[in-house]
Amino acid sequence: MAAMNHSGYRMTVEGTAGEEASIRLAGRLALEDLRPLMAELRAIPERMKPRRIALDVSGVEYLDSAGALALIKMEILCGSLGIPFELLGVSEKDHGLLRLIDREAQLRPPLRPESERSDIVAKLGDRARRQYRDVLEIMSFVGELVAALAFCLAHPRTVRWEEVKFYMKRAGADGLPIVALISLLLGLIMAFMSSLQLKQFGANLYVANLVTIAMVRELGPIMTAILVAGRSGSAFAAEIGTMVVNDEVNALVTMGFDPVRFLAVPKVLAAMIVVPILTVYADVFAMLGGLIVGVTGLDLTAFTYIQQTKASIRVFDFATSLAKAVVFAMLISGIGCQRGFQVRGGAEGVGTSTTSAVVSAIFLIIVADSAFAIMLHYVRQ
Repeated sequence: MAAMNHSGYRMTVEGTAGEEASIRLAGRLALEDLRPLMAELRAIPERMKPRRIALDVSGVEYLDSAGALALIKMEILCGSLGIPFELLGVSEKDHGLLRLIDREAQLRPPLRPESERSDIVAKLGDRARRQYRDVLEIMSFVGELVAALAFCLAHPRTVRWEEVKFYMKRAGADGLPIVALISLLLGLIMAFMSSLQLKQFGANLYVANLVTIAMVRELGPIMTAILVAGRSGSAFAAEIGTMVVNDEVNALVTMGFDPVRFLAVPKVLAAMIVVPILTVYADVFAMLGGLIVGVTGLDLTAFTYIQQTKASIRVFDFATSLAKAVVFAMLISGIGCQRGFQVRGGAEGVGTSTTSAVVSAIFLIIVADSAFAIMLHYVRQ
């Protein structure tokens, strides 16, 4: 006979190897003792290899759902090993608790393994496989989106223009204050920091050139795109993801609607219209911030600063800035919608896809901006 005592329960095991094993449990079978209890119960069939197991719980004073789960798992384990199992001394109250546990669910494999593989090569392989699958899904969605946009271009009356106006307001008009504020502050900071160096060479006037060229060519489009990705890209993913979770997208398919054309196209068109406009506002407010520093801290007149700003920038720079903004808008809205359609599970899946939409959009914006920088370098030469 072997006896094992724990803070909550006591276990007594009687019998010899190859014969019948009798297990008596007493005390409390609660959640805090689940791990040691399961370890000891699982060790008995492996160690004794009995012909039959009888588990007596008449001495158990308290049984919660975790303790009941341990008893059910012991029964399932014995069944898988071909060992007859009998549960004795169960009260009527505990019988009701045991009936609440779904035995069939315990037989199904878990959605998430109990322990992750520690092999670094296996982990890299799993990550590469997931990334490859993600790229394929993005490419498939891009094909569907391009086909939907082409269809809407050929049949403009099929576009839900009221929805386009709604998203233009939400992504554009509602986002203008934060874009303007951040651009103004960014222009102030750039002008102030650059003036500290240019003052040493008597080149205060060129603060206007620095702010204008930096904002129009690079910082204006990319900063606006990042703000829109955080505000609107995440909202697109959350909205479509919630519809997927609630089976509203499946309902659209059942009614004969194309989900991409119905849900994604208005968002993409709205983003492509408002992001270039927001970029222009970002450039203007950044120049205004630089003007404030130039007039108040560098002894420049407003006329001189504006003239220097006009001389430092060309129409080609504005055109390429707007072209960048259009591409960034397509990336933001497209990846936001794609992540929304990709949602699986409940609220947790919506949150995960929303975060993924923002991170993926910012990554794609940086990649696209790098490609533009290389391409425009050779175009300007």
